[in-house]
Amino acid sequence: MPGFRLLVYLWLMRAVVYSKYGPPAVLRLEEVAKPGPKAGELLVAVRAASVNRTDCGFLSGKPRFVRLFIGLTRPKQSILGCEFAGRIEAVGAQVTTFEVGQRVFGYNGVNFGGHAEYLTIPEHGLVALIPAGMSYAEAAPSIEGAHYALNILRAARIARGQNVLIYGATGAIGSAAVQLAKHFGADVTAVCDTKNLALVKSLGADRVIDYTTEDFTRIDDDFDMVVDAVGKSSFRRCKPLLKRGGVYLSSDLGFMLQNPILALTTRLFGSKKVMFPIPRDTRDDVDFLKELMESREFRAVIDREYPLDDIREAYDYVASGVKIGNVVIRVENES
Repeated sequence: MPGFRLLVYLWLMRAVVYSKYGPPAVLRLEEVAKPGPKAGELLVAVRAASVNRTDCGFLSGKPRFVRLFIGLTRPKQSILGCEFAGRIEAVGAQVTTFEVGQRVFGYNGVNFGGHAEYLTIPEHGLVALIPAGMSYAEAAPSIEGAHYALNILRAARIARGQNVLIYGATGAIGSAAVQLAKHFGADVTAVCDTKNLALVKSLGADRVIDYTTEDFTRIDDDFDMVVDAVGKSSFRRCKPLLKRGGVYLSSDLGFMLQNPILALTTRLFGSKKVMFPIPRDTRDDVDFLKELMESREFRAVIDREYPLDDIREAYDYVASGVKIGNVVIRVENES
């Protein structure tokens, strides 16, 4: 029945799904119904995606309070993957700014869907055209970490000439923060391990500290801003590094949720503050990052690439906490 097999092929897609919280072992590669674009939506044939800290958090359902938003006993969304890059296969009614055949990349931190052969996203969502000459694999991991870094730096009102320290400069957030801080005109001191000194220097850092040989909290310098991009330090340790009126920011809640609490209490006491900005997902940020990608002021650092079939291994690697930059999932070959 070749006609029936063709019909099934047209209406099904491969996707990595999960129905309960847990380790990467709960992920399953299955054939599921292919989505169709509603009015104002794009149907994207996904070529590449990423696995990142956001995906890992939603997979595990930790910290547990996040389940208030993503499903108390089981996940509301069955397909993860908040970043993607691919080709527009179809558009819904009333779409005016994109066309079939265009190459796009984007971020969908609400409905996810990147770990599948197709996804839909609103025309006015966080999606943009891939810069000329850039591959799907290069474009896919360009938003998640970078938009967190952008939110952090803007919340602290980064300005030209400021002295900024970035701890954890090789992760998705940290590597983006180094490049974005340089774009805004800051003097950047970055902290990483020995094997990544050259990489971080290539991202634009003015000074690089090897934390395996030097305690960055004891350096003879002071900063307008300290960004802990991996959540492995604390305000207590970094406070001596801050100038009067300086700000400490972290990508992590901290021990016993201390960072959001300190963000409230340090507003009232002392001259050195903690900020814990809630990230905002905006189309303007995606357009801004695209412009920096086109001008080569920003690039997503890529550590490893995995085929969709090996996505469990990709999650295991990201969860290990040793990745450099981003981990890419190849959903289909370049075309």
